[in-house]
Amino acid sequence: MKKFQCDIVTLPAYRAMGMKWNGPYSDVSQLKEVIHTMEHRVEELKDVINPNIQLGLSYHTRNDGFEHYSVFEVKRTQPLLEGMVEIDVPEMTYFVTTHQKGENIGQTYEQIKQWLAESEYTPFQDSSRQFYDPLPIKHERYPMDRDLLDPHFEILIPVTTK
Repeated sequence: MKKFQCDIVTLPAYRAMGMKWNGPYSDVSQLKEVIHTMEHRVEELKDVINPNIQLGLSYHTRNDGFEHYSVFEVKRTQPLLEGMVEIDVPEMTYFVTTHQKGENIGQTYEQIKQWLAESEYTPFQDSSRQFYDPLPIKHERYPMDRDLLDPHFEILIPVTTK
């Protein structure tokens, strides 16, 4: 197994806008369509902060699936567009690593769980919601030039100290 590289960083709050999907794992193919649609709709966002980084914000709030926001970070001046949702992400401390092209995504997440289990950190959970996954909140940053069949992307897991 290769050396696992990660950082713990605190990132400021931000506003994001895009499309939301909420469904069971069995319908995850629909999520790919939402992500693909949002890749093209970024052009409609006049006050987008970085059009080259698409965000995938997943919240495991259902026992058979999850809710996912396919979004881009936007300025406060960006009006909400038709067919889109906005989400305000608070300042949080994150475990950050990169999933490399050619690696198994499931294995990358297993390494994250293992690292957290042996560290002084635990995944953050919003106490006002129920979660159904050992990594209840997963934020991913996808470069727009990624290979859709074998992507590389940054993984951010909100954490708190044990």
